[in-house]
Amino acid sequence: MQRRRFTIEFKQQVIQEAKEVGNAAQVARRHNINPKMLYRWIDQAEHTDWKTTDASSKAVAAYTPSPQEFRSLEGENKQLKELLGEKDLEIAVLRDLLKKQNPAYRTKLK
Repeated sequence: MQRRRFTIEFKQQVIQEAKEVGNAAQVARRHNINPKMLYRWIDQAEHTDWKTTDASSKAVAAYTPSPQEFRSLEGENKQLKELLGEKDLEIAVLRDLLKKQNPAYRTKLK
C-alpha cells in the first residue's frame, strides 16, 4: 500500500470543515482519511498557532507577578486557607452536635 501525501491547503480545508461540522470522524470518512490522522492534524494546527504568535501576545499569556505581588498573593492564600480550616472545623462540630441530638441523622451524614 502506497502512502498518500496531502497538501497543506487540503489539510487546512478539512480541519476547518471538521471545526464547522463539529464531528471530525464524519468529515474524515467523507474524505476517505483515517480519523486519527485528522485529529493529529487538528492538534498540530493548534500548536502551530502558538508557534506563529508574536512574542508580545505570548507575554500577556505567560504573566508572572513581581516579587511584591507574589508576597501579597501568598499572604492572601495563607489567610484563605486558615479561613477554610476554621469553616471545616465549624462544620465538623455542628455535625457532631446534630448526631448527638438526633441519632436518626447518623446514617445520613458522613
